[in-house]
Amino acid sequence: MLSALATIVAALALVLNGLMAGIFFAFSNSITPGLGAIDPAQAVTAMRSINQKILNPAFLAVFVLSPFASAAAGVLLLLLGETAAAIWFFAAGAVYALGAFLPTAALNVPMNNALEAGELDWQGYGHRWTRWNTVRAAANVIALLLIGAGLWVWQ
Repeated sequence: MLSALATIVAALALVLNGLMAGIFFAFSNSITPGLGAIDPAQAVTAMRSINQKILNPAFLAVFVLSPFASAAAGVLLLLLGETAAAIWFFAAGAVYALGAFLPTAALNVPMNNALEAGELDWQGYGHRWTRWNTVRAAANVIALLLIGAGLWVWQ
């Protein structure tokens, strides 16, 4: 029973982190560069709309639950005596928390709020926001690789 639960939670951690890596990658690779290629006023309007629409239950659940699923899988693996695999999952949760969650709260969201309030124009927003978003994408890819290592060790 515990092994089945650990499998489900580990799979959930894998999927959630994969979804977040894809979202962050899509923004850095195409969305913000695409917005940077149009009129700055239109880019601001579009990004404001994106920032409002992304705050939905599906996105927020994936964003918030990613590190918790990794940590929960780590706890379940510890209970199963799979210490090496658990460490990889704990590391994935920590990398996500420090590399994706923290920059979001400390940098990207405040920049989104400043853009919404008219305190930042596209020139002051686009490149800096994308740079930090790319950090989030890289952290999520690393977390995903750590989960993969945990699954490999657990096999």
